[in-house]
Amino acid sequence: MSGTSMACPHIAGIAALLIAAHPEWSPAAVQSAMMTTANPLDNTGEPIKDMGFDYRVATPLGIGAGHVDPNRALDPGLVYDATPQDYVNLVCSMNFTPEQTKTIIRSSYNCSNPSADLNYPSFMALYEVQAKTTRLTRKFERTVTNVGNGVATYRYKLETPHGSTIKVSPETLVFRKKNEKLSYSLTIRYRSSSDSEVTYGSITWVEVNGLHKVRSPIVVSPGVNND
Repeated sequence: MSGTSMACPHIAGIAALLIAAHPEWSPAAVQSAMMTTANPLDNTGEPIKDMGFDYRVATPLGIGAGHVDPNRALDPGLVYDATPQDYVNLVCSMNFTPEQTKTIIRSSYNCSNPSADLNYPSFMALYEVQAKTTRLTRKFERTVTNVGNGVATYRYKLETPHGSTIKVSPETLVFRKKNEKLSYSLTIRYRSSSDSEVTYGSITWVEVNGLHKVRSPIVVSPGVNND
């Protein structure tokens, strides 16, 4: 047994353990803890390979954030939290009809603040391929919650996708207490003359003089044409 048939019960079990240890965490916080502490390397310390693509190095589109680490997920340092209304705002941004939106949400809803930029622990920037040179600028806003024991300082480390430049502001996050929330922006600027190039990277918030590393995948990809 492999693939999602094996992954699903493992993830469900780990999520149950996290909820038991942290009953105050939301479902989004539990998901964030598993994603940001996952390992993109295998048990030999090498990048995870993709059996479906001739054992090439797997990408976030194949392995997501990586191999889940239950012990690290119990103490992730920071989490990307989200409320039910955040998901409603996401659905409202997807150009569904009112009937379709009601079918998805299944309750009364407020679409006064639609937003496709969910506070999610990963980043995906989609571009439209141009005839000559493709250019893209995409800005993301994220808020992280300090679930560590108290005072903590984090600085970011980037693995920049090929053809891109990335700006992060601020460069340092200084938390003065547990459960404090701080926000940052991540701006991707991409330029390429190649057709349909998909590139990958990551941002990791590393605790200064601490043990926590909070990693999020970054993907830059052409959008899907439904025509």
